[in-house]
Order: sequence, then structure tokens, then C-alpha cells
Amino acid sequence: MSRITLSKVAKAFGAVKVLHDVDLDIAEGELIVFVGPSGCGKSTLLRLIAGLDQPTTGTISIDGKDVTRVAAADRGLAMVFQSYALYPHMTVRQNLAFGLENARMPRAEIDQRITEAARMLDIAPYLARRPGQLSGGQRQRVAIGRAIVRNPTAFLLDEPLSNLDAELRISTRAELAALHERLSATMIYVTHDQTEAMTLADRIVVLRAGRIEQVGSPLELYNTPTNLFVAGFIGAPRMNFLPAKIGETRAGKTAIRLEGAGPLEVQAASAAAHGEVTVGLRPHHLRLVSDGEGGIPAQVKLVEALGSETVVHTTTANGDGMLAVLGGQHKVSAGETVHFRFDAADLHLFGVDGLRIEAVTTP
Repeated sequence: MSRITLSKVAKAFGAVKVLHDVDLDIAEGELIVFVGPSGCGKSTLLRLIAGLDQPTTGTISIDGKDVTRVAAADRGLAMVFQSYALYPHMTVRQNLAFGLENARMPRAEIDQRITEAARMLDIAPYLARRPGQLSGGQRQRVAIGRAIVRNPTAFLLDEPLSNLDAELRISTRAELAALHERLSATMIYVTHDQTEAMTLADRIVVLRAGRIEQVGSPLELYNTPTNLFVAGFIGAPRMNFLPAKIGETRAGKTAIRLEGAGPLEVQAASAAAHGEVTVGLRPHHLRLVSDGEGGIPAQVKLVEALGSETVVHTTTANGDGMLAVLGGQHKVSAGETVHFRFDAADLHLFGVDGLRIEAVTTP
């Protein structure tokens, strides 16, 4: 295990700056996930930690030792790439042993490490096969096994599941989570898939345009996103955003007026005491009500009947898109007008600057 610390790490390619003064402390044994849209800098940050690139400014430390200018081979890290990067002419056993043999490790220890890794990853039956005789999931397990046999201080994984089909991604993701539990090793995992991030991470680092937007546990990011970007990125389907206005303020309580929903009273920060705000509502927090019960009116555009739940795509009277995920099966058709309600405790408030407004709703 190892503790990895980044201090004011920046990276530029010529005049283009892709990382901006990143500060991050990764604890021993932690599985931390870098997540964000394409081009946000997550893979570049991983390469800097690995030593495959060097930062323009800032320092990288492993267990208190500055390794900013230390070669990748001397950092004690193991990296698993998006492509399997296996030697096609070698068997699985030979692929696993190759790096250890180059390091002149005794044959008995090499065999012991291969046997243990094969047991962990359930690839013992394939040790005599070549990569071309394996499925995508089996190849990825071999790539992970090649990292395990090195007994590294930390594992770096760069979108390791992106080449797998949907069903295989789910099963391999579960295998990775179980592997982390068994090894208790520090792991840094890069993905653009926020579902992978939510299910795997001890903590998630959300990146945008080379900057860290928020760091926290999956539920911290889901329940208290720090800004509109994090709120929209974490959670599937994404959060609905609806414009609202601040109404009358009295006795420390602020009225939020949302089209069609009536006023809601919240205990809000003074910054929310005037002007316009954005209300965030997660699709799973909306429920269908009859016309006479009020709620937000919306016109149905598309219905996805999935059996266990019904996904309803709608447009509000203001022309804003709104998505609802309703448990069970509902008879809703495109073109009709429906009404949605929600609990005030489930709303999220964001100011005109896009930042979260801390608010505690009243009954």
C-alpha cells in the first residue's frame, strides 16, 4: 500500500494548459476514481502519477518521498491500460512472468506469484493459452494479473473496462471491487462512466477542464453536489434543472417559486434571499399525481416501459425538458399532460453562479 500526494500539479503542452494546480491526497489502501468528460485531464493526471509524463509545475510524492522526477520503472507502481497490451505470441503464463523474469526474480518466486494471481482472478485454466484464444474479459483479467504479480505499491487503471460489452463490464467491475477488498491495495481508477465511479470508489474526484470540481464519497457527491456540473454529471439519469425565483423572505425562511408547484419554504443562506435560482430534481424523486393534486404539469414526449420502472420524458410549460423515473409500470402515453410532485427535502438549489446553496427544507 502507499499514500500518494499531489501538490499544485499542473501540466501544459506548449501554450495549452491541461491541468491547473491540482492538490490531492490519496490514502493508503484507498480506491479513488478520477471521473469527468472526455478531455478533462483525468488520463493525463494518471500518467503524471505513473511517471509516464512529468508535470510542468508541482510535486508528486509517494509515501512522503518526492518522485516528481523519478522514472516510471522506479516508482513501484503498476498500470493497467485501456488496451490489454498483451504479447500475442506468448502464453498467459509467459505474459505474467515476462516482467519478473526481466527483473531476474528467482523462478520459484515467479511461479508462486503467478499461481496466486491466477487463483485470485480465476485464470488458472488459461495459463497455457495465448491472448488470441481468450475472450475480452479473460484478456483484461490477464492484464490485471500482470500488474498483481509485480506486487506494486499502488495500481493505476486507465479505463480498463471500456472495451468490454455491457454485461461483461458489470461482472468485471464486481471482480475489481472484490479484488481491491482482498488486496487492500491503493488503486487509482480512471473512467468517464459515472456508474463505474459510483459503484467502485471509496472517493470520487470529479474533474472538468483540468480542475478538480469536487472530491468526496459517492453518496456525498450524489446527495450534496457542490455545483451544477457535479449535480448533472453524478447520477443516472442526470438531474433535472428547472428555473425558479426567490419569493418573499420572512423569519429566516425563503419561498422558492417553481412553475406549477406552488411556493416552497426553505431555510436558505442569505445569498439565496433574492433573484433567480436553479432547482435540481433527480428523476427518481419525482412521482406521478392526478390533475387535482397539483404538481408540475408536463407534456409527455416519450415513454420507456422497462418493466420494473417507467422512464417518462416530458417538457414543462416553460419548455424545459424533465425526466422522471417511476417505479413499476404506468399507463402513460406520448402527447398527454401529466403532473409530477416531489418532496421538498429532495430538491437542490443552485445560485446564478452555478454553486450550491445550502438549504434545509421545512416540513
